[in-house]
Amino acid sequence: MKEKIAVRSLEADAQKKQTEKPYEDSLRLHPFYRGKIETGLRCPVRNFDDFAIWYSPGVAAPCRAIAADPEKVYEYTSKWNTVAVVSDGSRVLGLGDIGAKAALPVMEGKALLFKYLGGVDAFPITLDVQDADQIIETVLRIQAPFGGINLEDIAQPKCFEVLDGLRARAEIPVWHDDQQGTATVILAGLLNALKVVGKRLDEVVIAFVGAGASNTCAARLIFARGADPSRCRLVDSRGILGPWRSDIEAEQKRYPAKWRFCHITNVEGRRGGIAEALRGADVVIAASKPGPGVILPEWIASMKEGAVVFACSNPVPEIWPWEAVEAGAAVVATGRSDFPNQVNNSLCFPGLFRGALDARARTISDGMCFAAADAIAGRVSERLTPDCIVPSMDDFQVFVEEAAAVGLQAQREGLAGVSWSREQYLEQARRLIRRARDMAAKAYRDGFVAAAPD
Repeated sequence: MKEKIAVRSLEADAQKKQTEKPYEDSLRLHPFYRGKIETGLRCPVRNFDDFAIWYSPGVAAPCRAIAADPEKVYEYTSKWNTVAVVSDGSRVLGLGDIGAKAALPVMEGKALLFKYLGGVDAFPITLDVQDADQIIETVLRIQAPFGGINLEDIAQPKCFEVLDGLRARAEIPVWHDDQQGTATVILAGLLNALKVVGKRLDEVVIAFVGAGASNTCAARLIFARGADPSRCRLVDSRGILGPWRSDIEAEQKRYPAKWRFCHITNVEGRRGGIAEALRGADVVIAASKPGPGVILPEWIASMKEGAVVFACSNPVPEIWPWEAVEAGAAVVATGRSDFPNQVNNSLCFPGLFRGALDARARTISDGMCFAAADAIAGRVSERLTPDCIVPSMDDFQVFVEEAAAVGLQAQREGLAGVSWSREQYLEQARRLIRRARDMAAKAYRDGFVAAAPD
């Protein structure tokens, strides 16, 4: 890995210039295609007589059947495979509060990934309200046509209130990808990274840099999986968390997870900032603000031998990977695709929702997140190296394996509305994901999706 990163460091200037190209291409191609998704037909229309089946008068029959037995909605409509991607546009990518209209390209992109990677029909729903209670009530009122809700790009602490409120009241699974998706992939990467360096999860000291939605959820999942919170440290923009943090105590109703972490982590009572949090740590998981320079090489050098560094901020990680390696890191992961070990929630949500929908799950539990993380980590298997701790998004099978693992876990926890075998989940996922990709390829090949201009 050191040799590969060293080569990358020599090409850093060229790479930084190259990062501008996606912005240029995106601005050119978005107005050409005028959106990334459209509705398509699942049923045949052989002639106009078919309208009597799919619409009036024939459609009255399934309507009556659903009225008599609401569960038949999963058999007679597309609810079984449909997810709403909901955002208020209050914290979009690295752009901040840009509102409902400006958030729409991101949510359309999310819907594209749902379909191509998971075979899931997803629709962008950007809400022109930013009050947590109004978001909750709105989503509850529109949940009937959907099999699941994916919350996206909602600012904290509102995102916690919205997720908790909807999970308590919705009839269908609700998921916040910025929290749960990122945390699940971080967990998967961490499990494999610790195998590389020969350390145990219950023995390592982890420094979490950043205490926002992603990292507080990552910490919660990692602790629930077996890490010892008393040995770990969280640090936010004002320093390391601990019971003396009166500023967090004053806002504990808005940030209950942070206040809880003040009491169960950092039992040694260490104070200070990022430098002090990293000193003597085995692992650093950073999800704070774009770098470089947020984490300095000398702070990495102060960590234990075999240090694991996850620098997850985009578009620029808190520390460049080559700097972390030169400072002594054994494994480095970022959120970017142009470095080894991309920790990206796109590895998680398409397969996880595929499994949750197929299981007709009522919610998405931590156990289902663990199952997804294990499936992601397991895809690396014999390929496990410091350069390869997670699969890439072009690994078709990772989403299939994830769907089966999640569906079966939902059944084990009594959260599923069906009872399927592992092979049934695998076959369903293979068929639907392959169908989505074949349809996309055929639409482009046959000219229904135009070739992009040069």
